[in-house]
Amino acid sequence: MSTFQAPKGTYDLLPPDSAKFLAVREAISGPLRNSGYGYIETPGFESVELFARGVGESTDIVTKEMYAFETKGGDKLALRPEGTASVLRAALEANLHKAGNLPVKLWYSGSYYRYERPQKGRYRHFSQVGAEAIGAEDPALDAELIILADQAYRSLGLRDFRILLNSLGDKECRPVYRAALQEFLRGLDLDEETLRRADINPLRVLDDKRAEVQKQLVGAPSLRDYLCDACKAYHEQVRELLLAEGVAFEDDEKLVRGLDYYTRTTFEFVHDGLGSQSAVGGGGRYDGLSEMIGGPSLPSVGWALGVDRTVLALEAEGVELELPATTSVFAVPLGDEARRVLFTKVTELRRAGVSADFSFGGKGLKGAMKNANRSGARYTIVAGERDLAEGVVQLKDMESGEQAAVAVDEIVPVLKSKLG
Repeated sequence: MSTFQAPKGTYDLLPPDSAKFLAVREAISGPLRNSGYGYIETPGFESVELFARGVGESTDIVTKEMYAFETKGGDKLALRPEGTASVLRAALEANLHKAGNLPVKLWYSGSYYRYERPQKGRYRHFSQVGAEAIGAEDPALDAELIILADQAYRSLGLRDFRILLNSLGDKECRPVYRAALQEFLRGLDLDEETLRRADINPLRVLDDKRAEVQKQLVGAPSLRDYLCDACKAYHEQVRELLLAEGVAFEDDEKLVRGLDYYTRTTFEFVHDGLGSQSAVGGGGRYDGLSEMIGGPSLPSVGWALGVDRTVLALEAEGVELELPATTSVFAVPLGDEARRVLFTKVTELRRAGVSADFSFGGKGLKGAMKNANRSGARYTIVAGERDLAEGVVQLKDMESGEQAAVAVDEIVPVLKSKLG
């Protein structure tokens, strides 16, 4: 037993379960790669100020959940709690928006960190795949991203998820709603911290999950009643595009999301099989974020989907992914000459694109065949001195149990043919 354990609220990804996470990442990123999104990777930590400005100083993420620290040089940094601010910072720093081809379409995959009370579906270290389309204000772009996420989930076999959709208005109509909501909230019996939040960003109070708060929010002003004509028209276009493509969604006027930078379109993917942590992903439009972090006006939209939560959703639905075999061929040498010959053949198989493994450690036939069984290989190659003297190896089909001699020089083409 090791002296050390994974930190509280984190987890290790180990075979064979890790193959599921890889498959989920591949499935989520597949539609993005097919739609003009290029891969971006940013550092695991950034300036604290980037998240304070972008995510919002009143959010739980910044006030309670961010892992912040000061370096030996005095820099104040934070482990990234989300991806959008980092991706936009990187795009601005590299002047991608000046290349003349807007929107800049980017996708990413990585680990994020939040200091939360650990429970199933909520960890202090978690994995996401995200997408951002930077520099264009177009309802079709919002619809495209929602459709691509829907496509990714359906390609995995998920069916019992729902898409919640709302509009948060813009800088023209939201201030009027904000004032009406603040006036309503001041008349409620709320604790000091919630009242302070209402002064900074009252929409965040609508996102409060506590039952005693939600009970008092009945009758709160609805943002939908305050949307300006431009925001209403924009939102209706998003809805029409989704409906035209057969993507089902539910209008949810209370949907806020936990970040301050969202404007207009906001959406969430939820799965009712996950209990209280039902959100598997979400996103929205953030037209003012670039200016918040010192850049030019760049209307943008994006989302992030949780890999961990998606795996839990698959398990809740009983969906078994068709995962490729990690090993198709396993080589069992009996004797030094066989080790040399089969090691060469395993290398040739790998170069030919066949997943192959080798019995290391000089095990006897019985122990080596146990390893072959555990590997999940479809075929096993066995060779001893007598076989090699005749220029052959024994090829065993691990499913049928059938075994036949194959010429040493024919191993690679024969196995490629059998494995298709």
